Amino acid sequence: MSPRSETPPPEMNLLKRLWSATPLSSPDHSGKGTAFQFLHLTTSRRVLLIFTVLSLQLIVLFFTRFSFRHPTPRLSLLRSEHTAPQISFDGAPSPAASPPCNSGLVYVYDIPPAFNKELITDCSGLNPWASRCGAISNGGFGAPAADLAGIVPDSLLTTWFSTDQFIVELIFHRRILAHRCRTTNPSAASAFYIPFYGGIAVGKHLWSSNSTTDERDRASADLLRWMDSQESWRKSGGRDHFIALGRITWDFRRSHDRDWGGSFLHMPGMANVTRLLIERNPWDERDVGVPYPTGFHPRTAKEVRAWQNFVLSRPRSKLFSFAGAARAGINNDFRGLLLSECAAAGDACRAVDCSGGRCGNRSAETLSLFLDSVFCLQPRGDSYTRRSMFDCMVAGAIPVIFWRRSAYEQYTWYLPLEEEEATQWSVFIDRREVRSGAASVRGVLDGIGEEKIQRMRERVVGLLPQLVYAWPDEGLDEGMDDAFDVAVRCVLQRFRKRRSGGKNVTGGR
Repeated sequence: MSPRSETPPPEMNLLKRLWSATPLSSPDHSGKGTAFQFLHLTTSRRVLLIFTVLSLQLIVLFFTRFSFRHPTPRLSLLRSEHTAPQISFDGAPSPAASPPCNSGLVYVYDIPPAFNKELITDCSGLNPWASRCGAISNGGFGAPAADLAGIVPDSLLTTWFSTDQFIVELIFHRRILAHRCRTTNPSAASAFYIPFYGGIAVGKHLWSSNSTTDERDRASADLLRWMDSQESWRKSGGRDHFIALGRITWDFRRSHDRDWGGSFLHMPGMANVTRLLIERNPWDERDVGVPYPTGFHPRTAKEVRAWQNFVLSRPRSKLFSFAGAARAGINNDFRGLLLSECAAAGDACRAVDCSGGRCGNRSAETLSLFLDSVFCLQPRGDSYTRRSMFDCMVAGAIPVIFWRRSAYEQYTWYLPLEEEEATQWSVFIDRREVRSGAASVRGVLDGIGEEKIQRMRERVVGLLPQLVYAWPDEGLDEGMDDAFDVAVRCVLQRFRKRRSGGKNVTGGR
């Protein structure tokens, strides 16, 4: 029911103006006179008057009925016969989002700066080939991506940066210090975050020909000795602790002295800690996969929606594309096979050769490639996963997967991974069938109808908010969760389930 008001409805004011404009010889403003005036109106004026009154009543009814109703979050697709579909998000929060902090509070250890801040002081010495000072600037987002001018909308250019793929540790540390569920009282916490830059600590030694196993493990071992002095750590044995590591899990799993990487995750102190990594070990439920950082770091939910509209409405001239390089030293290199398929497809495919580190953190070439493509080929990289898959999806393209471990066994908190659900946002082609000639990439993609492609593109774009890391320390507004928010929420839910005796789901759910 509409709220009652003592103010006359607007149609009464119009009636008064109509009456006053009627040339009557003896006006009478009593009830009887008003009725008499109405009878003396011309037929055309009576029709106009009745129509006007009814129209105004309908308008009043419409606004009183809908103006006080709470808007329902929704995803509306605006279609036109001659224009590409656009997407409009009305501030809908993440479907899996729950009330803030109902799963507990997070305590962030104030560890000695030797384990984080001091590790990046000599930023020029973190990499044997080039300085990483640019990578750690802007809180880990890197330098602004000025090379994207003319590729992305001008209004969104400031949301793009040249972000390094191995920088998650800095992003998580900065964001968690401002998280709404952070507590400075360890006795009130149900989860404990360790802000150790383990990837940076081991990364500076990975390509050094003369680094020793002790050098690769020293910072990690020293950190665990410091943790042993903390009451909360000793009390739980690390079961309610978590850490973000900015490299793949295999960089921390050295089993023998001559093997690659450090041995941090094999150290006894890490036996119960939940680890957030850009690539997880599918057989270790303590490992949780989180998205690789891309260059897109929106400040508001409105900017996210604007980007979603842009990528979904953009026309795409290529059926598929590939950004990568052949591995000449690898027998029967699958990447080389994909480059050959792309070349054979003619105008249906375009490739960017990333040999010699050409692509790196440069956004312009790869982003423009993916923005122009319906599908993007995602073979395994140096390991099973690639940042390129996330670059592809942020650009609104549909990833084509060739190894299940590249995605379906990795990002269980972020992507729908049941077989039927996975086909809504990705295409899987078994690499063995491509090698044998039983299947071709173009043949498979040509067989997907336009309507299904459109639904898949919409699904990819709908997943986008939780695949990116937002700019503000406090996260996005309007209840929209980004990749960091999803990680913290799911960690808290995992620990709450443990406290209640619930069984953990492999992959960290």
